[in-house]
Amino acid sequence: MAEGAIREAHYPRRAPVDAYGNGGFRFADMSHRGSILCLPSGIYGWTGTVEAPFSGERLLKVLDEAEGIRFLLFGTGADIRRIPPALADRLKKAGISCDPMSTGAAVRTYNIMLSEGRPVAAALVAVD
Repeated sequence: MAEGAIREAHYPRRAPVDAYGNGGFRFADMSHRGSILCLPSGIYGWTGTVEAPFSGERLLKVLDEAEGIRFLLFGTGADIRRIPPALADRLKKAGISCDPMSTGAAVRTYNIMLSEGRPVAAALVAVD
């Protein structure tokens, strides 16, 4: 698999994230080891890591679905990492506001915004 590719794992609907930690996430009565992208089309396995949480190539699926996304929450691990200006600009041009935060804060914010029916997506880096 090419570096930065979205892994084959895919849950075909939106769902709140029930738990995170131990290197993965729980949602929709399932668990996934590794990072995830929560998009309008569903939840995808993703190769984002604490060391490399941002990449235009990794996030092409976000841009493909930009019509249904107004807010992108970046869960960058235990610490907040600044979004590279070029990526922030690319997302802004696509009409997407992006906010970096810890993975825990991103999970909580995503769940609230999802429950409110807001056009939100999340790129969540797995934490231990």
